[in-house]
Amino acid sequence: MELAAPALRRYLLLLAQEHLEFRLPEITSLLSLCGGKFSGEQEIRVNSPFWILNIPSEEMARGLMKRTVCAKSIFELWGHGRSEGELYASLKNYPVDKMLPYLQSDSTYKVHIHTFNKTLTQAQKIKKIDALEFLPFKGKVNLKNPEHIFWILEDYGMNPNNVPEEPFHLYFGRWIADGQRELIESYSVKKRHFIGNTSMDACLSFIMANHGRVKPNDVVYDPFVGTGGLLISSAHFGAYVCGTDIDYNTIHGLGKASRKNQKWRGPDENIRANLRQYGLEKYYLDALVADSSRPIWRKGMLFDAIITDPPYGIREATRRTGSQKEAVKSVERRYTEEIIPRHPCLKLISNCEQMLSSHTSRRLITMEKVKEFKSGSKPVAIPAEHTILKSNACILIPCRIKMRILTCWMASICHTGDTILSVRSISVV
Repeated sequence: MELAAPALRRYLLLLAQEHLEFRLPEITSLLSLCGGKFSGEQEIRVNSPFWILNIPSEEMARGLMKRTVCAKSIFELWGHGRSEGELYASLKNYPVDKMLPYLQSDSTYKVHIHTFNKTLTQAQKIKKIDALEFLPFKGKVNLKNPEHIFWILEDYGMNPNNVPEEPFHLYFGRWIADGQRELIESYSVKKRHFIGNTSMDACLSFIMANHGRVKPNDVVYDPFVGTGGLLISSAHFGAYVCGTDIDYNTIHGLGKASRKNQKWRGPDENIRANLRQYGLEKYYLDALVADSSRPIWRKGMLFDAIITDPPYGIREATRRTGSQKEAVKSVERRYTEEIIPRHPCLKLISNCEQMLSSHTSRRLITMEKVKEFKSGSKPVAIPAEHTILKSNACILIPCRIKMRILTCWMASICHTGDTILSVRSISVV
């Protein structure tokens, strides 16, 4: 006799309205990291800040929120509807035995109202709270330090120029945990000791580490390490980090400074100093001067994840390898799915676009190693002009490491059809 699978609980996820394409891959990766699975039964409107997720346990929901920077908060969903009547009916149908532990007479609580795309007056908020008097609240109200916090969340749509009188969707739930949005400020590049012209901002750095499912005691490698921004986010999650870069001055913290009103870099401006600033120096292995288009590593499995931001030649000049003819040919191609590197050992997990301007964008590519490389295996579905990938790290590195996830950026000028990033620059996707 087969045991029934544990019933999934419904949770409401409140997301930040930025980096919209990156949110679903991040949540999917983190659920997998926590031992869960993203099923097709989830109620998700991709551009909406409100997602309904089916998660096995509150512990897993809390684990998700300990990592995500795309989500603000998560709630145990007690009811929802398209009108106040539907919401109240949904709440009345919610099992009382699941409510009672949080409504006891010896407990304290408060009710918070959150609206998206509309601001309510205090009188309107009080009216909505009073309308919940049918719920069996027995505890005392404590606005400063309550044991339990309940939220009413209202969605007034995405158009700020046409806000409806009544919300499109209403939700009520018990607050479980907040996400890690505060990391964006505490790890801000503006406060960092050592920066460059292309240092990755903190939010995207943590998103990339989450896409890569970085976990404690992993070994993470960045072949275009620069000032080490991606190493910092991985080290924050307990991974040991290392990297390489072709620029000697950047690796050693020499040369002209990138900060305004500072001519030269100081004596202690380097990658190690950045990790020391955040108390993460113990996770720093080393950074080497190396050309990532050439194999430098011994045979054997070395890294759990590769997370990198290859050069595009926009804010910082690139070091080209190969003939000038190859370079010109690479910038004339339009972005197509065929540009994405492929290999029989790698599975494409996500491909997210970030608009940089009206005519420029870049893509975050995440791949997972699904099997070991065997001598004689050949890449599949790569056009003739992409055979250059055989000689760089995209093909060579996955063959030698225990890498689980690869996360990196591609850049392309998508509206004009010009590709900024040469094929050789995608070398460690």
